[in-house]
Amino acid sequence: MSFQLANFIAPNFNEARFIDAPNAKLVVAPHAKAAPKGFHATSIYPEYFKIDGKWYLAEDSRMDAVPVWDGEKIRVVEFRNIKEGDLVVVGRSEDASEGIYVHDDCWTKGEEDGAKNTFAFRQSRSRETSFTYDYENLIELLKYEKAHGGYVVWVLGPACSFDVEARRVMAALIKEGYCQALLAGNALATHDLEGAYLGTALGCDIKNQKLHEMGHYNHLDTINAINTYGSIPEFIEKEGINNGIICSCVKNNVPFVLNGSIRDDGPLPEVYEHTYEGQDTIRSHVRKATTVIGMATVLHTIATGNMTPTYRVLADGTIRPVYFYMVDTSEFAANKLGDRGSLSAKGIVTNVQDFMRNLANGLEL
Repeated sequence: MSFQLANFIAPNFNEARFIDAPNAKLVVAPHAKAAPKGFHATSIYPEYFKIDGKWYLAEDSRMDAVPVWDGEKIRVVEFRNIKEGDLVVVGRSEDASEGIYVHDDCWTKGEEDGAKNTFAFRQSRSRETSFTYDYENLIELLKYEKAHGGYVVWVLGPACSFDVEARRVMAALIKEGYCQALLAGNALATHDLEGAYLGTALGCDIKNQKLHEMGHYNHLDTINAINTYGSIPEFIEKEGINNGIICSCVKNNVPFVLNGSIRDDGPLPEVYEHTYEGQDTIRSHVRKATTVIGMATVLHTIATGNMTPTYRVLADGTIRPVYFYMVDTSEFAANKLGDRGSLSAKGIVTNVQDFMRNLANGLEL
């Protein structure tokens, strides 16, 4: 099969509803971190705002943020980044009647969309879903992204480091150019580096799952060793680490973002301990993302999903879709992102090592 991006269908601004629409109302933000009453909140879809008779696309959007007019373009900012005096768009209609238009039906439909029936079986994503076609599509998508300069962001939970084959495949994906940024928490990096350093994850052998003597110390010894060296790259170099996910990131200059949580051990030196610094760093990669794949981490994937729109404006002005996958053994987790508003996310219900084996076979890794 040959992968093709869906084509963007731009609004026809020559229609009367756009021509006759008023300019969007702009109201000064009364305080830092506060929008005026009736502010507009952005969604995952392309949104246009009429300013001085011209429609402007919010090119760098995200869910649950606030559109601000800076005199040249619409900026989409989190509440915490609103400054007193910012010109905030006010209005809650989405049909152009207040100078705000949410363009939610903007892609060409392919044959894969299928028929639309009032009643139909097996429309949810569950253990009974056939995922063969999803894997085929994803494999072709990854090949497309690599060939066309896409920006693939992976969001990984610690389970991705517990299996020797899952670690090998993820490391190969990074090395072969199928990953441009990796987002995770302290645990993924700790257990992955524990696997490279001591051959275990949480004290269990990553090959045969046998418990090592006093293995419950292993992740703490790993953290301690890394903190003694002062950084993950220094630890990898001085200890001769030559395998694993984080090692592959370091050796192939792929950025990784590690965000802390209230229950972290250590944490590792590179972990962001301030939530909003970590969030800003995540968004710096999401702003470039063309595909996002979250595996075995509900909270990190939802956090990333809430920052990810359904579209990306490329450097040449082309608008393309952003693809989002969520992989988990739990049907609830795999579908939860849709419940949180990221309606374009596609869930795959499986475990990490089986998912990775399917990708490895399709990509010949």
